[in-house]
Amino acid sequence: MHLLRVVLTLLMLAGPLLSIRADSAEAPAHPPATPHSAEAAAGEHGAGEHHGLPTFATDIKPGFAFNNSMVITWGVTIFLVLFVQTATRRMSLVPSGAQNFLEWMVESLYEFLEGIIGPDLVKKTFWFFATIFIFILFTNWAGLFPGVGTIGMGTQTDHGFKIATPFLRGGNADLNMTLAMAMIFFVLWTIWAFQANGAVGFVKHLFAPKGETTGFLKVLMVVVFLAVGVLELVSIGFRPISLSFRLFGNIFAGENMLETMMALVPGLGWILPVPFYFMELLVGIVQAMVFMLLTAVFTMLICQHDEEHPKTHH
Repeated sequence: MHLLRVVLTLLMLAGPLLSIRADSAEAPAHPPATPHSAEAAAGEHGAGEHHGLPTFATDIKPGFAFNNSMVITWGVTIFLVLFVQTATRRMSLVPSGAQNFLEWMVESLYEFLEGIIGPDLVKKTFWFFATIFIFILFTNWAGLFPGVGTIGMGTQTDHGFKIATPFLRGGNADLNMTLAMAMIFFVLWTIWAFQANGAVGFVKHLFAPKGETTGFLKVLMVVVFLAVGVLELVSIGFRPISLSFRLFGNIFAGENMLETMMALVPGLGWILPVPFYFMELLVGIVQAMVFMLLTAVFTMLICQHDEEHPKTHH
């Protein structure tokens, strides 16, 4: 539980490292911004042109700054820390309430990961994989609260009211947050890889030929595995990018879909998105699971040899 709070704190502080800076000099000239609700705009101007979420969700600028997506991530972090502290304040042998739910969630995740990466590796890495799953899941769900991304400052246009700066945005609908989580994993993956293989073993894992060969075939295999090692290095370098864009893209697309449904039919913007909200709740679970599983499998592939891989259940 102490490690969970530490990782949540790191994730909360990771946002400012890659943060959005929306300087007024960079913004296009508009009339004075006024607070407004996209839900109300959908009802008044449903037949007008549809505008998606702000494009600055993909703008990455290193530095320390505060933005509206960080409000959601900090809120989720504080909620999870308080929940864990409350659930573990008075531990009992027969759990109930919050303690029972927390133990069920942690035990289920532990058994699930143990069946995939093995008992030895899960003891070493479970603290990160469980925390990242819980954090992503609740951050995804927090972004579905009414008003997140749809209420903010904007301008009146010929096609209706356009939200320029929402008061709140989903944490994982901001590429800065997903990239920060991917980079934290990349650092941990590097540490675990060198701990499991050593510097020489790490290089051999990437470039050394596998199998027993002799003569010309051995020389050919050396050349082949050197090329494979280079490709593997490129793949490793792109993993943080693929992890961050996969999570960001699915959550960003989901929020755009909800906004589209809200503005599709004038007067029905309050009810059309309801079925899609349930789908997004499921998407939130799936995306958290995908991120956790990919990071776990990447770690297993570098920390265990082929003959040590655990038997997984289909």
